[in-house]
Amino acid sequence: MNDPGPDPGPDRDAARLRAAARELVDVALTIQDAAAHATSALTDVALPHALPACGALLRATTNGRGLGWAFTGGGPLLTAAAKIGGLLGAESLAVRVLATSLRLRVEAVAIAHPELTGDPLLTRLIDAAAADRDLEAVRALRALLKERGAVRALSQLAPVFGEVLALRALLDENPLNDATAWLIATGKGYATADPITGLSNRAIAVLDTGEGAARRVELSAAESALLCTRGSLLGFLGNISALGTTGRVLIQSVEGPDGVIRHVLQAPGMRAGRPDGESPQDLLGAFSSAVLASSPYSRALAEAVADYGLPPEAELALIGHSAGGAAIMNLAQDAAFCARHTITHVVAVGSPIDFKRPADRRTWVASVTNQHDIIPTLDGQGAGTCFDLHPDWYVVDYGDATHLFPLCHGIDHYRANLAHDLPEARAVIDERLTPYRGRVVRSQAYLLFDRPPGPQGFPFLAVPTRAVAEGGVELPIRCHEGGALTAYFAARPGVAADLLAGTGLGPFVLAGRALVAVHVAANRRSSAGAYEELQVGVVVPGPFRRRSRSWPDLLRAAELRRSWPDLLRAADVRGSGGFLVGTAVDAPSVHALGPRLWGGETYLTSLKIRLGARCAHVTADSILTLRGRLGPGLPLDDPGLVGYAREEGVVLRSCVRTRGRARLHPAPPLRLAVPPLSFHPLADRLRELGLDGARPLLCLSTTTRQSLRDAAVPVPTG
Repeated sequence: MNDPGPDPGPDRDAARLRAAARELVDVALTIQDAAAHATSALTDVALPHALPACGALLRATTNGRGLGWAFTGGGPLLTAAAKIGGLLGAESLAVRVLATSLRLRVEAVAIAHPELTGDPLLTRLIDAAAADRDLEAVRALRALLKERGAVRALSQLAPVFGEVLALRALLDENPLNDATAWLIATGKGYATADPITGLSNRAIAVLDTGEGAARRVELSAAESALLCTRGSLLGFLGNISALGTTGRVLIQSVEGPDGVIRHVLQAPGMRAGRPDGESPQDLLGAFSSAVLASSPYSRALAEAVADYGLPPEAELALIGHSAGGAAIMNLAQDAAFCARHTITHVVAVGSPIDFKRPADRRTWVASVTNQHDIIPTLDGQGAGTCFDLHPDWYVVDYGDATHLFPLCHGIDHYRANLAHDLPEARAVIDERLTPYRGRVVRSQAYLLFDRPPGPQGFPFLAVPTRAVAEGGVELPIRCHEGGALTAYFAARPGVAADLLAGTGLGPFVLAGRALVAVHVAANRRSSAGAYEELQVGVVVPGPFRRRSRSWPDLLRAAELRRSWPDLLRAADVRGSGGFLVGTAVDAPSVHALGPRLWGGETYLTSLKIRLGARCAHVTADSILTLRGRLGPGLPLDDPGLVGYAREEGVVLRSCVRTRGRARLHPAPPLRLAVPPLSFHPLADRLRELGLDGARPLLCLSTTTRQSLRDAAVPVPTG
């Protein structure tokens, strides 16, 4: 459905161009059938008495004035001849007719989108692609990308993206993408391969493996407050927005106007980030959902519905955005699933679903797509299509003033369009959803997986535990999700040596300066609850490292080479660590455990730790601030943390074992600052060490990790 302008003339012109393009498709298919019969006849002609007929057939299938180079099979020899002709740039009459059809479709779209012909950069690219001028097309694309950037260029091309790709695939010399070009141009099926290279889409999609799984999760109070309390199209789309692209879906039960309880499955689009092998909502899952009839995403949706506990043959509506729309269509075309449940409605927003069909013919389907949204065109059909692929669907294909992708693809943008720009379409869909327009009586969110996950934290966090009296906490403390930053500073060696007096430990010295570590950790989800911690320690090589008589002798290169790599070894096999100057935490229960966990002086204070991939912002009330960019980093395994402390004349060793990836940042542009009016003991220590206003030599950061922290143990130092 395209919104007509005040003058119906342009719409009539576009309709005529599409009708002509559709007729040319039929002509091209007829010519291809004739060529196929002629090619087949070449192999069936009996020699020698039929040589004249054979020659006539050969001329018909190769002469540029006839069918052109029109071999379409007929055995290995003629198939090879067809491929060689494609490599040499030979064209058939059917290809030329089909290319003309595609050009007419571009002209039809340009009537509604005059920017396609009014923009010289876009016109140059489209004309070069349509004229089979490869070098000029590459230059035009480079100029467009340089002038507009990739996002804006793709957004402007989106209405004719499929047609331009099909033209290139038809007219280039690559025989591997010809089949895809024909599928796009004739509307016979989804694009089975990349239109540029010819690489099979299935070869990529099959990498997305897994039987699919779903686990119940609770939404936060803020998220729950955003969920709709009465069913409606905008309400369900608002729920998808509230979930975000976090790997979760939502099922709700709604009491309809007739008093019957019906159910609605709501599926968001692709989760941001690279494929992770765990969530079916990742990039690979979105791709497989679009090009396959079944995917881990749709199978995980089925698992969620099974866990929700619908009555047999319960009525179910499916609402999805982007990859979620493709996944719910896969679920709707699963005959076994439809035998268990009655799928009454499917509403897909911004989704590539043109070649998917619900198993139950009674299922009502609505598809809503923005013509500048590239995602719905990934199956090969976009605004320029001349085929009525779904006369029984309600199709809303519209354009608005926002041409920028991915903004026009966002669920909030679609929701705003339906609320303000497409009132008629919204009214039609809401009217069809009348059985689901009532009070929401139950809501349940699910986290989806490619395959069933093991127990939480398994195997790293699956360890024996014991209860302790202090704070009612179990040891070891198991952190399921957290982040950490360790910053190493050059400090005054004399002060560091005084702090270590009587411990039998010596400082790690670099270029005449002692090394001090400032470690912060945000334990977002742990067995002791959420808490944050700060530790400051003088780095020591370890209690059993052979040391020189005086600590300045550690400047020797051989000693440095032995000591430095030890800092990056896993904590459970590392001797070097930080002798604690002081520790601060923000949770009373963990503060009470301080003497048992790490020893030394522990302070209860307010902490705010914000760690990102590129920056850090740490505030410890009355102690320090550490903020700035982290800069580039080298990836490595998170080595964990080793700490030493003196408690009642005994040196204790504490250890934090970790699992996760970290990054090593040399000379990051962070800065540590101590509040000028603070008299906190730890702030005084930082000033004495000369760290007020200092920048770290290097940092070790991780934004996602798991950790185990157990009680400290005494170690001999003599």
